[in-house]
Amino acid sequence: MKEGYSNWRKLDNAALAFPLVTGKNDTRVFRFYCELKEEIKEETLQKALDRTMEKYPLFRAVLRKGLFWFYLERRDIPAVVKEEAGAPCSGLYIPDKKTLLFRVSYHKNRINFEVYHALTDGTGAMYFLEELVQNYLILAHPEAKLPRIEPVEEITPGHQEEDSFSQYSADLPRNKEKKPAAVKLKGEKVVHEEMHILEAELPVKELHAKARARGVSITVYLTAVLLCAIHEEIPKNKQKRPIGLMIPVNLRNYFPSQSMTNFFGWIEISFAFQEDTTFEDVLADVKEQFKRELTPEKIAMHMNGYVRIEKHFLVRMVPLEIKRYFLMAGANLGSRCITAVYSNIGILKFPEEYRNYIERFGIFASTDSLQLCSCSYEGKMVLGFTSKLPDDSIQRNFLQILKKEEIPCREKKNDFPGCKEQYKKEDKKVFQLFTFLCIAAAVLCGMINYLTLGTLNWFWFAAAGCLCAWA
Repeated sequence: MKEGYSNWRKLDNAALAFPLVTGKNDTRVFRFYCELKEEIKEETLQKALDRTMEKYPLFRAVLRKGLFWFYLERRDIPAVVKEEAGAPCSGLYIPDKKTLLFRVSYHKNRINFEVYHALTDGTGAMYFLEELVQNYLILAHPEAKLPRIEPVEEITPGHQEEDSFSQYSADLPRNKEKKPAAVKLKGEKVVHEEMHILEAELPVKELHAKARARGVSITVYLTAVLLCAIHEEIPKNKQKRPIGLMIPVNLRNYFPSQSMTNFFGWIEISFAFQEDTTFEDVLADVKEQFKRELTPEKIAMHMNGYVRIEKHFLVRMVPLEIKRYFLMAGANLGSRCITAVYSNIGILKFPEEYRNYIERFGIFASTDSLQLCSCSYEGKMVLGFTSKLPDDSIQRNFLQILKKEEIPCREKKNDFPGCKEQYKKEDKKVFQLFTFLCIAAAVLCGMINYLTLGTLNWFWFAAAGCLCAWA
């Protein structure tokens, strides 16, 4: 065990409910990847991963269930590189099974880093992936003498594992503002780990110029575009409700923290459309909401609200098996104001010498509804849409709005070996028809049995046969 690192640590405040809401339909796993300009060599990537784990051994942890809270326990389990095979963002946390909470895989020229959200957030994952990529390229091209990305100041084990929520919490008044319930995206959803994934690439220069001309940031601009894209798919009888977006916020921008664990909050942006609402109206309102929510005082108030619940004497003393129902209820209640999620990780920076080897970075996450993630590298922003809805109308609306705004965007063709990607409507119709026929056959057998013999004796065998056929 590397000196200075603890053998166990409690989950960060933002991650407390993740193990409880994790399921087959939302794994709470996100993928951060790097696409190189060359094929990946497995042996070299394994060596690079071994070096990365020496710098960040806190990732060598398993999730355990305690009497009062979940916690992370250090385990000397080797991290092994594998060729990509399963569905993107497939499950990593299996209750009562001691497995690492991340995986590193590769496919052709792409390095994938997938991580369970209870282990780290987007910023922590970015640090890990940057270290992994530079280690790989330095090993793969020793002749190039690539420079290392060195931090301004040394990050100690204590800083990496710091529980920044507890470190910076203070006794502030509660935020009593209540958001109205938001409209939900309806429709039959794909099941288990399947997701509809769409990626697009757009130039940061044109996007920034367009946002700046409107007097807003890129994040505000894309938030407004997403609101409008969703609005176009909301039925008229439900348009009275606002559309709500959750926007994760990196708390390291407000509090000095070098933590590699979860240290994020979020703001909720909502907008109720009217018949005469224009894109400029949405932009102006979203800009004002960001300005109002992203103040140090408001951010601290939100953060302290989360910590206050965790630190409450009664909450701490209640056993986890009882507490879990209240946490799950709280998570469901909190999601009533959310229609979708937009997370902008920001800009990844490497020394100029790496340009010859790195093509782009990308990020997307598992979801039980709709989520958009974005990141930028060398003037290119990659958008990653994930959705449980097989229909991609919202994503198409989003790209269409950008084109109307004269922002060039190019859809990226998916290349995920384990993705059962396009959920086909034809398959759905066949399944529905077969289900109907099985039920109809069972009902018909029951009617014949009852009308002829006045009882339901052999009907149960017929019904069991129909059930077996359906299964």
